[in-house]
Amino acid sequence: MILGKVVGTVWATRKDESLTGLKFQIVKHVDLDYNVKDNFLIAVDSVGAGVGEIVLVATGSSARLTAVTKNKPVDAVIMAIVDKLDVVAD
Repeated sequence: MILGKVVGTVWATRKDESLTGLKFQIVKHVDLDYNVKDNFLIAVDSVGAGVGEIVLVATGSSARLTAVTKNKPVDAVIMAIVDKLDVVAD
């Protein structure tokens, strides 16, 4: 899984029929202090996340295991909105 921050939305009016009704979000990776990294991905939103929220993203074949993405051509899905992190310092 990837910890990320939703920074935008992708609008695509013409797409594969199996993707109709799905929302695509632009997610930038973040570190444990929520610092945004340069790399990003496009993920289907299965939980109603919005811009600015910290999320967990599943990628690869696991992305097709949610009720929203089952058997669809998806390789990244937002599957949780993060409330907080508890990180133990060394």
